[in-house]
This record gives sequence, structure tokens and C-alpha cells, in this order.
Amino acid sequence: NTSTRVPEGSRGMAGIGCHYMVTWMDRNTQVFTQMGGEGVPWIGQSPFTEEKHVFANLGDGTYYHSGLLAIRAAVAAKASITYKILFNDAVAMTGGQPVDGPITVPMITRQMAAEGIQKIVVVTDEPEKYKNVTDLAPNVPVKHRDELDAVMRELREYGNVSILIYDQTCATEKRRRRKRNAYPDPARRVVINDRVCEGCGDCSDQSHCLSIEPLETGLGRKRKINQSSCNKDFSCLKGFCPSLVTVEGGKLRKPKALTQQGDIATGLPDPVLVDLAGRRGLYGVFLAGVGGTGIVTIGQLIGMAAHIEGKGCSVLDMAGLAQKGGAVLSHVVLAASSADLLNTRVAMAEADVALLGDLVVGASQEAIGRMLPGRTRVLLNSDVAPTASFVHNPDWVLPGSDLTAELAAACGPGNLAAFDASELAVGLLGDAIYSNPMMLGYAYQKGWLPVGGAALKRAIELNGQQVPNNLAAFDWGRRAAQDLAAVQRLIGKGEPVAPQAQDDAGIIELKRGQKAEATVVDFKRPQGELADLVENRSAFLTQYQNAAYARRYRNLVDKVAQAEQAATGTDRLALAVARYYFKLMAYKDEYEVARLYTDGEFIKQIQAQFEGEWKLNLHLEPPLFAKRDDKGHLIKRSYGPWVLKAFRILAAMRGLRGTALDVFGRTEERRAERALIRQYAEDVTAILAKLERGNLDKAVALASLPEQIRGYGHVKEAAMTKAAARREELLKELSAQVVPLGGSRAA
Repeated sequence: NTSTRVPEGSRGMAGIGCHYMVTWMDRNTQVFTQMGGEGVPWIGQSPFTEEKHVFANLGDGTYYHSGLLAIRAAVAAKASITYKILFNDAVAMTGGQPVDGPITVPMITRQMAAEGIQKIVVVTDEPEKYKNVTDLAPNVPVKHRDELDAVMRELREYGNVSILIYDQTCATEKRRRRKRNAYPDPARRVVINDRVCEGCGDCSDQSHCLSIEPLETGLGRKRKINQSSCNKDFSCLKGFCPSLVTVEGGKLRKPKALTQQGDIATGLPDPVLVDLAGRRGLYGVFLAGVGGTGIVTIGQLIGMAAHIEGKGCSVLDMAGLAQKGGAVLSHVVLAASSADLLNTRVAMAEADVALLGDLVVGASQEAIGRMLPGRTRVLLNSDVAPTASFVHNPDWVLPGSDLTAELAAACGPGNLAAFDASELAVGLLGDAIYSNPMMLGYAYQKGWLPVGGAALKRAIELNGQQVPNNLAAFDWGRRAAQDLAAVQRLIGKGEPVAPQAQDDAGIIELKRGQKAEATVVDFKRPQGELADLVENRSAFLTQYQNAAYARRYRNLVDKVAQAEQAATGTDRLALAVARYYFKLMAYKDEYEVARLYTDGEFIKQIQAQFEGEWKLNLHLEPPLFAKRDDKGHLIKRSYGPWVLKAFRILAAMRGLRGTALDVFGRTEERRAERALIRQYAEDVTAILAKLERGNLDKAVALASLPEQIRGYGHVKEAAMTKAAARREELLKELSAQVVPLGGSRAA
């Protein structure tokens, strides 16, 4: 993650370990080697290139195994190379096993010094833990990870072998240990104020974290943090955006316990199980999903249940990069007895059941190849988790319907069942991690598994992890298989649930509070008609500034709508202008960010998500006060809840926006934003005279360009530059004569 970055203008070399994944992360890192060969190719390459220096990644486990030999070779060759020894205290890629022998950061510094290396630096996210450490090698400084770039630039100029030890427990391993109560769990979580978020993706770029997920809103795509999978690495806070907030103290609010008369599964009929004794051949259960969600555990539970019942079972896990959120596949082969087992894999076209916890992995050729129409029953978690493509592409869209259609074709008509298990798990149990045991219960209730419910529950108990919740998830899955709509209504999905109601079996009594009335314009309802769109956006702009400002917006949209209707009989261009002229006019300056934090909506969001004693810390980069880094970018700082009082005053002063008294409006960014509004109106007005069906697509593309302009500060500036280049291309294609900025003012 952060440890694998290299400074601008530098090159890196990968090794063997999870840091190998950096080779596809656009971080200027190439090549990987066998264990113990890290950086060695550079010894032969360096005399034949103008490159003066490289960084080489080396994991602590590999270092202990044989990596020291690679460093020793580089020392002997007097190579100009910096070894970044990534000390995460575990073999994190393959399951978090401990390193094979005793190894500590001080031990590594002394060993490196003994090899004759004179430039050694320790970088860590917790420099305070080295305050009383006395056994580091002499003259080894300890720096905070925020200084990583400066440290690397210094080492790059050293001209010989140097060592950077990056001491930070693997974030994925931290989450894994926290589940077992084996690692401190700080009462601190990152939350995104989606109304302030611009959807630029800089937080994803800084953290490379898949727990930052897309959030579709009436105002476009924003970001949210998946609290179920968040590793609490906090590197997303480096994203240049004021929407990232940390909630200190308190804890995630769990769903209110549903008043129950008896057990969740009370009243459910027992399914008819597959009879392995009367079956010819083996029974194949194929599982596919994403690492860290419990797919491997589900396979093990089925295997243990079969063992409890005296049946034969083989479980084979294909993990690969699963420990880092990659694909994981499990083959569970069942038979009446162990003597009947002939293979450890579910053969091609021989899966009887496929439990798919992830659509992308489940629709892979490796998974679909196991299915046979008419034989395989497929249960799919329809929740679409973002892939790594979302990190690089803010507009990423998974072709979910196409993949689902491929699965339906692979198993045949009537053999695909799908429901959003993640949504149900969060709504009923407070965490998406319980989606897979819920799917296990669903498959059992449908009679798709040849093992009994008592054995499966006993296997969950023997596993010993979050037993009550996993048992509840299993039973909720059973009930969902019996009546999915009734279970969905329990979490407010499907048909509305009365404050006090009972499900079909009369087993569960609900007690839900009435939803609080919104105090601001609701943009979450579907926006189909142009009139509705303009009405909502106008109401927003009135709150943003005043009625005259909203009228300016409506005037341009009305003008475009009339001209387009006359020229083409459509409203596509008017809809684009309604969306994107609004986007430019509602630019998020200091007044608007302050308003969106203090109008009450964000506090309601936090209160709904957290309970207990908590406080907010905002991470901001106020242009009038913040310092700048060596790139000229503003540096973020953490501000306590007191800043909300200042925000209330600032929000009340929004009438100063654009006047001579607007101190914020004098910055280059604010002037550029106001110029964009004028330019957009002039561009749109200029193309109306030449609008026809033949150039409508290009006109809509021009009007939609503000979609690309997202973010704050230097992020937005880069987006503006890119959009400006595309604007010139489209104007040439449209052959539009644009009124210069100094000319008359449209709208």
C-alpha cells in the first residue's frame, strides 16, 4: 500500500509477496524475482542504463528466509539501490502465519549495519513506540510514515546500498486479528459526508482501498466507506477532500434487536436432504468469492458437518491472492463414505451446487466451467462489490446483468437463485461478514446440501468465531429461503413495514421508529422528467445562494429546452444542461462545505450510524491558513468538533459569495470556478443556433463535460485541464462560434 510507493521520477522493483501486486497499481514498479533475488537484476542492469538508482521491495518473511543474500550481493557490487524492507510481522499474503524465526526491526538494523550499510532509516505509522527502544543500530533515525516521500528522495541521492525499514502491521492482517480479539481495535472510523464528496476518487488513489465504494445519489456518484471491510489503515484521509471525517469514540450502531417469540427458525419445515447413500457418484459443492469474507470458512463448515455425520468429504481451497481481497475458490467433494472419494476437486461440469459470494468471481470461467445446465443449482449474492478497476476509474460500472445472464445460462432455467445477502446481513446483524453463513442457511433450507442442519450448526459452534451471530445468520438464511420478501421487509426493503407488524408465520414482532422528516431538499427520489429535475435543482440553488441565483439557472435550461424541442423534438440536451449547469453553479466553496456540514443532515447520518459517546474530527485544508508541501499542494490538518461552530457562522455568510467582501472568492480556484459557469452558458448558447439531430450527440457530450470536473484544489485543477482539452475538440467538431469570455453574458 503506502509502503510500496516510489517518489516521482523513481523506479521500483517488486519481489515475491503481497507487494508484488504493486506491479499493476500504476506505481512505476516493474519486474519480480524469485525469493531471495529481490533487486539482483539491477546489479546486471545498472551499468547499461541512464537510470541512477532503484528501490526494491522486500518482505520481512522473505528477508528472513533468503532476502539477506540479495542485499549482500548488492553490497558486494556497490549497487545504487534502496531496499525497502516491509516489516508487517506476518506472512500476510498466505494467511497471516508468523515469520519462521525471531525477527524484529532492531535486529534488522543491526544486521544491516554489520553488512557495512551506513544509511538505514526506519519509517513507521507509530514512531512513539520507539521512544524507549535502545537496541537499534547506531545513528538510525525513526520517521513518521508521513515523511516517507522525503526519506525516499534523500536515500535516492545516497549513491550506494541503503535500507528503509517500513514498520507497519499489514492492514488486512490487523482486521483479521481484530476479528479474533488479538489486536487493538481503535475506536476510530472514517466516514464520508457524501453531500460534500465530489466523487473524484482521490481517496481511492491515495489508499488503493477497496473498502471505498461507489454510492449512487440523485446528485451523481459519490463515495462511501464499507465499515464491514474497512482495515482502519486511514490512508484514505490523505485524499484531498473535506468530505472525509473521523468519528472518534463510540461504536457502530447495530440493528435494533427484533422482539422474537421463539427462535428465528421456529416454524420452518425441515428440508429433504440429498441422499448420498442412494446416489451414484460424488456430490460437488463449489464456492467462489472474495478473500476475507468467509468463503473458505463455509467450505470448512460443510466439511466438518459431513465429518460429524460420518460422511466422506474433501475440501480444497484455491486462495491465490485471496488474503488481499482477491478471488478465492473452494472445492467441497462429498460422498457417502471416505472410501468413495475419488478426487479433491469439483470436476468440470460436475458441480451440484455453486455458492457464489461475489458476482465477478462467480462468473469467471473457472467457476462457470464447473456448472452444467439442468444439474447445477446456483445461489448468488447479488451485491455487486467494486473491483480494483474502481480505484483507477471513478466511473467504473460492472456489467452485472450480463454476468448474471451468463450464470443463468450456465446452470439452466430455474436453477439460479439470487438475493442481496450483504444487505440482509448488514440490516439484520450489522455486518456484511455474515452474508456467507446466511447463504449457507439458504442453501440448506432449499435442500441443496447433503448434510443436516444440526451438523452444520455444530460445525459453526466448533469453529468458535462469533458463534451467536453466525448461528443467527444461518437461521436468517433459512427463513430467507422460505420467504425472502418477508425477511427483506424486516430491514425496510420491499413493501413498507408498519411500526408494529408480524411476518407471515407470526413469529417475529417488529418495533421500528418512524423516519424523521428531512429538513433539506430530497435528491434521492428518481429524477426522470426535466421539470422535476429543474424544480429540485432550483430549490437547492435557492438554499445555496438565493432565488435570483436559481432563476439564472432556470432561464438557461428553459432557453435550451425550447430551442432543442424546436430543432430536434428531444430533451436530451436540456437534461444534460439541467444537470451540469447546476453542478457548476453549486461549486463547493468554503461557504457551501460549511452549510453541508451544519444543516443537520450529516449529524443525522452519524447519529444513525454510531452509538455511545463520540466526537467528530474534520480533516481540512483551508486555503487561507494551510501550509503547502514541496509540490505546492495544501496540507490537510485535523480539526476538532469546535470547527462546526465556525462553520455555522461561515454558512450564514454565504450571501457574500462573489461580492467584493468574499475573501475566499479571490483565490485562483474560485475565480476559475466562476469563469467556468460563464463559459458553459456561452458555449451552450452558441451551439443552439446550429443544433440539429445530426450533431445532437456531440452537443450533449459538450454539455456533459462538467461531469469530468470533480474534486478540490489541485485535483480539480487537473480535471479542469483535461476537460478544457476535450472542450476544444468538441467545439471544433461542432464548428460552433463561441462568444469570448469578455463578451456578453449569457443567462
